[in-house]
Amino acid sequence: MQKLLGTLVILLIVSHPAFAQGRGGGGGARGGGMSHPAGGSFGGGHIPAHGPGAAGFDHHGPEMGGHRPDMPGHPDAPHVHHDDHWIGHDSGRNDAHYHLDHPFEHGRFDGGFGRGHEFRLEGGNRERFWGNGFYFGVAPYDYGFCNDWLWDSDQIAIYDDPDHDGWYLAYNARLGTYVHVQYLGK
Repeated sequence: MQKLLGTLVILLIVSHPAFAQGRGGGGGARGGGMSHPAGGSFGGGHIPAHGPGAAGFDHHGPEMGGHRPDMPGHPDAPHVHHDDHWIGHDSGRNDAHYHLDHPFEHGRFDGGFGRGHEFRLEGGNRERFWGNGFYFGVAPYDYGFCNDWLWDSDQIAIYDDPDHDGWYLAYNARLGTYVHVQYLGK
């Protein structure tokens, strides 16, 4: 009986870390993506097939105004659902928050867009970050939407912004959120 009890204790001690890992699916500031029973998962490594200018762009005008969550359990930041609907990119071409006197003053980003062209962040912060030899800066109006980005390891994809000249959209695959970024060169 003592051998059986001793074996059971050892098995529990050894297996405890595996149970502590949880069952995936995210949660928390550094977790993966989340899902909501009403539909529309986000994050967790999903990379949208296209940017907001293509079919699947969702104008959640009144629901997203002021960047409130589009449904319970979703972030109060612009994000993309797993069905590739972009939520929160609805301010239009004349949004003064994204006006640049000199659009593309550092040139145009030529590192590839969207799915298949992802890269890991290698350092920096919201004012200037880099990956794969490309440098970007987040739009000041979007600073609050990237507070939980991991600037030295998150995977991102860049998309063209169809509404705001000189800006791109940096999509964070871990969180499912995105921000406006300006290309700062190589």
